[in-house]
Order: sequence, then structure tokens, then C-alpha cells
Amino acid sequence: MPEKVLEGELLGNRVMFWGKDALELYDESGYGKPLPEEEPDRVELDILEAAYLLEKARIKVFVKEDGKKKKVEFDDLMSIGTKNVNAFHTSYIVFRDLRERGYVIKTGFKFGTVFRVYERGVKLRRGPKAVHEHTKWLVQPVAEESPFSLPEMSRAVRLAHNIRATFIWAVVDKESDVTYYHIQRITP
Repeated sequence: MPEKVLEGELLGNRVMFWGKDALELYDESGYGKPLPEEEPDRVELDILEAAYLLEKARIKVFVKEDGKKKKVEFDDLMSIGTKNVNAFHTSYIVFRDLRERGYVIKTGFKFGTVFRVYERGVKLRRGPKAVHEHTKWLVQPVAEESPFSLPEMSRAVRLAHNIRATFIWAVVDKESDVTYYHIQRITP
């Protein structure tokens, strides 16, 4: 049986989906954020998640203009993301690569990185978690030609260590290939 293609509305840098089918995006695959927290009736995707699912033809996106729905294409969504989100293309390449490898990805901003990544097969849930259900990696996407600061990297590694996660530097080259570097703190 073919998967349902959900239709969501573009609202700034987010795409909103309403209804029970939308909640399955989160429950089954870890996409988006259910809202409100108690008894959710919708799911909000950030623009990275929406672009990925649109590229995979799992969703349709529209924007309301003059009271009418106008379809948003993948290239349009990528342009919006590039204009409004710092290093969007680099982050998108890493997001897509990790998702296609089967990982669940959430934002890592409160930990000083772009992504929090969970092991394959983890279902996100609220409340107490088993050890394998916690964040496994903090991932920072960077373009290979981008400068970086060692103190910034050191802070990110310490933050990852504090939550028992591993810090990953995801370098995207000009051909959009990703190389992952595991960076850790060593104490003598």
C-alpha cells in the first residue's frame, strides 16, 4: 500500500501539518515537533526536514497567496532555506546523508551544534529514556572551505562529553560528499 502524501502549509521557515496522519510523521519517523505538547493536533517541521521529505515526494507544501493555495516546489523551498538559514545547503547535505543512513535527527542548538543524532531504530518519546534512546552524537556540518575556531570546537566537544554524546565534525566538500570526523577530548 503506498504511503500517504501529506500536505502542509509553509509558514516562514516552518511547514505545518494538521491531523492524526501528521502525528505519525513524528511517532513513526521522528520528523518534526508535535504541537501543543499536551494532546498535540499538528506537527511542525523545520525547513530542512520539509525540504528532505519534499525531495522524497513524501509531502506536498503550499503557501497561501491571496486566499489561494500555491504549490511550493523543492527548488523554491531550497531557495527560501538558503536565504533565511545560515549554511542551509551544507546542513541539508548532512541531514540528507544521515537520514538516508537511517538515523533520527533533531536540532542541536541548545548543545551548540546544528544536529542531535540518535541511533538507528530509536523512537523518540517523552519522559524517562533507556540509555540507547539518548542523543548519541552531536553533529556540526561545515563546508570544507569554511574557517573555524579551535575554542569553538573545544566547547562543542566538552558539551557533547557532558551529555555522554560524541562530537562529529561533518565536512561537506564541493562535490557535496560528506566526511565525518569524530572529535573527542583526551585526558592524560
